[in-house]
Amino acid sequence: MTEKKPQLQRKALRTRERARNKKPAFLRPESWRDAKFSESWRRPRGLDNKVRQKIKGWPASPNTGYKGPNFARGLHPSGYREVIVYNAEDVAVVDSTTQAIRIAHTVGKRKRALIIVEAEKLQVKVLNMPVVEKVIGAETEQDTKETSEKSDKKKEKTVKAKEDKSKAKKSKEKKK
Repeated sequence: MTEKKPQLQRKALRTRERARNKKPAFLRPESWRDAKFSESWRRPRGLDNKVRQKIKGWPASPNTGYKGPNFARGLHPSGYREVIVYNAEDVAVVDSTTQAIRIAHTVGKRKRALIIVEAEKLQVKVLNMPVVEKVIGAETEQDTKETSEKSDKKKEKTVKAKEDKSKAKKSKEKKK
């Protein structure tokens, strides 16, 4: 499938990237001072906390001003808007030029295959396709191993049963 990215979506992605580059890395206050504090952000709640008071010279804290552009929110990095799909009928509603589908994690192997076939027919991009292929490949390998192991066990059981029967017959003949 060829990638179809409208100009507007590419522009939105570029704008979002520019906004992300301007945003500072929000560190947990005092994390640079003591090793026991991780750098992951925690909201300052103390009365005298300088970050909470927004005192000059102290790091900035997250607020709505750092949000990305409105028209770029919800875009996948590929430039498409994500639509979660649960069955093959949901694929027909998707606009292939601006939207891409993500198969829900609760969907089973059989329905996944049907959804993928339908998406290929309608030329809709599937965002979690590599995951699906790996899972299906691994499951088929596991299924073949399990079936071969089961068939081996069945063969062994039948062979043992035949041997036991023949031994029982021989012991009966000896007693007579």
